[in-house]
Amino acid sequence: MPQSRKTLDRRAFLKTGLAGVAGAGAFSAVPAALRGGSAQSAYTKPSGKAVSGKFITRPLGKTGITLPIVSMGVMNSNNDNLIKAALEGGIIHLDTAHGYQRGTNEGVIGKVLQGRPRDSYFIATKVPGEPRDRQGNFSAETTAGPFLDKVNLSLERLGLEYVDILYLHNVQTRDAVLFEPLLRALEDVKKSGKARFVGVSTHSNEHGVIRAVLEGKVHDVVLAGYNFRKANLADLDAAIADAAKAGVGIVAMKTLAGGYWDKERKEPINTKAALKWALGNPNITTAIPGLTAFDQLEVNLNVMTDITLTAEEKADLKLGEAKGYSGLYCQGCNECLPQCPRQLPIPDLMRGYMYAYGHRNLGAAFDLVASLGVSQNPCAGCPGCSVRCAMGFDVRDRAADIARIQAAPAELFG
Repeated sequence: MPQSRKTLDRRAFLKTGLAGVAGAGAFSAVPAALRGGSAQSAYTKPSGKAVSGKFITRPLGKTGITLPIVSMGVMNSNNDNLIKAALEGGIIHLDTAHGYQRGTNEGVIGKVLQGRPRDSYFIATKVPGEPRDRQGNFSAETTAGPFLDKVNLSLERLGLEYVDILYLHNVQTRDAVLFEPLLRALEDVKKSGKARFVGVSTHSNEHGVIRAVLEGKVHDVVLAGYNFRKANLADLDAAIADAAKAGVGIVAMKTLAGGYWDKERKEPINTKAALKWALGNPNITTAIPGLTAFDQLEVNLNVMTDITLTAEEKADLKLGEAKGYSGLYCQGCNECLPQCPRQLPIPDLMRGYMYAYGHRNLGAAFDLVASLGVSQNPCAGCPGCSVRCAMGFDVRDRAADIARIQAAPAELFG
């Protein structure tokens, strides 16, 4: 059945969740993982279960680092107690970004990290390069200077001299991956010691982005969308497998496919099943599902010791489609773009829709949609919508719905 959405307080969680996981000997995997030492991936068990009750760990490409298979996406969380509980429970990899929660998310994490040994956690942040054109490629005005300034600001907010992974955020095309000024900037950041490893993050055309990374031979890691609703899994799995052979680490995001099947949030996706499904690919090092509540943390800690999908969980992953739901997750295939006579940035609008209705992150939805340069009624005057979405979305309805968020004052969102 779908994962419970009840909210536990920290004290209850520590009693029922963390203590039980610690009793299973979970913590012993953490130090070696961060040292890049002798910890071995427990995925070698055919059942997908952890050895001796410990967390399942996997190597991050050829970096020499081994991580637990579940990490924490901190995009929607400003609860320092939740972040502390994740770290104390053994979720040592935290993923944030320069723009999350309007730049405040890195500061929240920095506060939590104060006084903690630097080798007890693993931090990734994502910094965008701007400006870009409608196809997602960087324009002639894009330079390394503003990007590097944001990197320095991110480090200041985090209170760190370096991050473990620095991603160039949200690239979609080969040209964006291989854009020379930012490619060299990533190399310079790594050489300066401000990042141990560098990579790119991508919400769409993931297989193409991974192929470009392999071509460029600069990046250590790719953060890519990956979930059970992807329609291009054959191409994506092949690219991921080739990345693993080349020693490029793969971190999965968007594993929960929007979290709900419906806009009204009455039909939750079984997030435990979705996370297990994604981690069933042994070439993925770790996943970064977003955490906002202690009950979600408890579920994720349990997944870290066993990714075997039960028959009921497999059935749950098919329930939404069986009921006729198209879901909230846009897979970013970009097939819609040439169909739209107004050349609207439909995948980004659909992602904003998911942020608003799936994640209840209105700030992220507002910031994304406001950055797109579309009107509050982008489809007005079109006699009918010619776009046929591969996921079955009513594109016109969703675009008009989410674009109206721009009418609200920005200060309402933080």
